[in-house]
Amino acid sequence: MPRFSIIVPAYQVQSYLGECLDSVLDQSFADFELIAVDDASPDGTGAILDRYAARDQRVRVLHLPDNVGLGRARNAGLDVATGDYLLFLDSDDILTEGSLAAVAARLAATGDPEVLVYDYARLYWDDRTVRSRAGDEGEFRPGGGRPDVFTAAERENVLELLMVVWNKAYRRDFVEAAGFRFPAGYYEDTPWTYPVLLSAPGIALLDRVVVHYRQRRQGGNILATVSRKHFDVFSQYDLVFAFVQERPELHRWLPLLHRRMVEHLRTIAAHPDRVPAESRKEFLALAADAERRHRPEGAPELAVTGDWKSGTLGRIARGARRGVNEATPRAKKAVARQLLSTYQSVQRRLPLDPQLALFSSYWYRLPSCNPAAIQAKLSELAPEIRPVWVVEAGRRKDLPKGLAAVSPGSRAYREAASRATWSVSNVDFPVSVPKREGMVYLQTHRGTPVKQMGTALRDYPAAGSALSFNAMLRRVDSWDYSLSANHFSTLVWERVYPSDFRSLEYGYPRNDVYYSAGAAEVLAAREELGIKPGQTALLYAPTTREYRSSYRPSLDPAALVRDLGPDHVLLYRSPELNAGAGYVAPRRATGAGVVDVSTHPSVERLALAADALITDYSSLMADYANLDRPIVLFADDWQVYRETRGTNLDLFSGRPGQSPGPTAAGQAELTELLRSGEWRSAAGDGLRAAFRERFCEFDDGRAAERVVRTVFLGEQVPLPVLPLADRTPAPRPEGL
Repeated sequence: MPRFSIIVPAYQVQSYLGECLDSVLDQSFADFELIAVDDASPDGTGAILDRYAARDQRVRVLHLPDNVGLGRARNAGLDVATGDYLLFLDSDDILTEGSLAAVAARLAATGDPEVLVYDYARLYWDDRTVRSRAGDEGEFRPGGGRPDVFTAAERENVLELLMVVWNKAYRRDFVEAAGFRFPAGYYEDTPWTYPVLLSAPGIALLDRVVVHYRQRRQGGNILATVSRKHFDVFSQYDLVFAFVQERPELHRWLPLLHRRMVEHLRTIAAHPDRVPAESRKEFLALAADAERRHRPEGAPELAVTGDWKSGTLGRIARGARRGVNEATPRAKKAVARQLLSTYQSVQRRLPLDPQLALFSSYWYRLPSCNPAAIQAKLSELAPEIRPVWVVEAGRRKDLPKGLAAVSPGSRAYREAASRATWSVSNVDFPVSVPKREGMVYLQTHRGTPVKQMGTALRDYPAAGSALSFNAMLRRVDSWDYSLSANHFSTLVWERVYPSDFRSLEYGYPRNDVYYSAGAAEVLAAREELGIKPGQTALLYAPTTREYRSSYRPSLDPAALVRDLGPDHVLLYRSPELNAGAGYVAPRRATGAGVVDVSTHPSVERLALAADALITDYSSLMADYANLDRPIVLFADDWQVYRETRGTNLDLFSGRPGQSPGPTAAGQAELTELLRSGEWRSAAGDGLRAAFRERFCEFDDGRAAERVVRTVFLGEQVPLPVLPLADRTPAPRPEGL
């Protein structure tokens, strides 16, 4: 029998679950069982739990056949628990280091009371932790003439602490003897915590932060979401009062419970992020009814609405009003420069156009990447939907024939952006035309996050110092869908862009061509670039370095080709942020055997033409792996880059699933690697196979179709993914 049974219900928490489980399994106190309950989660939660169970015998996983909600998922854990004490941990929260040992020590010191209450701290998305107000005010401190073990009657302020299940340890025999269970619903902690604390013969406190309570920016917490689900609070308080009414010895608590209920209902009713505005009147009517029904005989009537103007909400409102007034002069200038014109305002009052979709890629360059592949498939499957591209005025002359385009900021742009039902982009969506209700935003991203992205860049000033993270997250909040090429990407995007979008694990549409292209397309791509039959074409595509003030290649392309001989050609593609932005190739990058493809419109076509890829930290490696052709990593600044930008992979470790092929740290080493043939050795093939398995998970040539059918056509079940072993990529040039 373990000392603790730790019950972790889990639903759609794949991005946080690993950190939660690690915080338990890495505790110094190891006498526990961890019961993880997969509440029929539709994401990767169940698979994550199974992986943990396979490598740690303390983990037991229950897979529920249907989604039953948090309370009933906890009940499933209760049914199989065997520990002396029960602890509950929400699957996006974490235990602090050494906390289980502290809980065990406090229980032993207080004679194993029925309930031990411990403190928590709120963990915000920016890694700030703020201890509870009760903890700051010393409510958990021992001494002061107060007994270590007490009842609620002896210390009523224990009922003023946060009434949740996860800040307490419960003696299992006490819970089972009393028959405590969780009801269905969204305020299920309320009818558990009040009965437990009122019934417990012994309660003790631990003056320690045991749980970091994650405060998600968006989603994941119904109690911080505008929804009618907050009406559930009435039935949950009905259960609390029913429990007390059935036990005469507890009737003395009715006045306190009545007051606490009214305070709770006031908070919900007054908070702008709780009850929908159109339902507030109904909520207040039911709250008044609950106040009347549960009012003890002789107790005064309590107003449910409260005097919000004199409270916290009033202070917030007055502060906001002052801020608006003080900002007026600056706001007027901003309005004159940036806000919508009269024409745009009129357009925003018109209905959305159900047959208009707006596309953009790479900050309004020519159509490319995932948006272009999606638009092409959309025109094939739903020709009634009209695609319009946002393209810089100076680039529109090069727009492929047949595509409609508008220039950023133009009248036509404002009309399209105000009326389009769908918007698809691989970069930021514009803030100049705020999203309207009913619009659908699809963020396709630009590659697998090999390097650190989003909020993770807060820890890397060289890359993130110029970013406004609050502004970035406001833009992220507009996303409805986030596209992923692999599960690895999904977990990263959900962690570094914390919001309430839906992840689509469909593969990257831009990679579809790697499975649809045949020998003719490969040969045509090589001929366009001047690659002669029999030549080995190497695509060199490094990424940018934020820690450098100006771009300079780590490689001398001309010298490399000269050393390799005339049977080699180097396709040189400078980093994305330099290409097409006034970039001029260094003089040494020109000459025999070197083709500067920095401004080539399609990196996918370059990849088809190349026999191998040479890169450093670029996400292109994950895309190119679909072709199952050699990948060589070359960088002379691995340690510096890892410290200044950060990576999500240990690329130069030579470990399967981390590195896609052989590595070189200098040009001489790279030259020898290419001369010797090591770049296409069996060892490299093994690394690439493991890399493909991890990062080409969903790329099977039908990603664009999956996206169109889900996002535009509303289909609920995506096309199945063809197993990796059954896919046939475009043929290698060497065999043609």
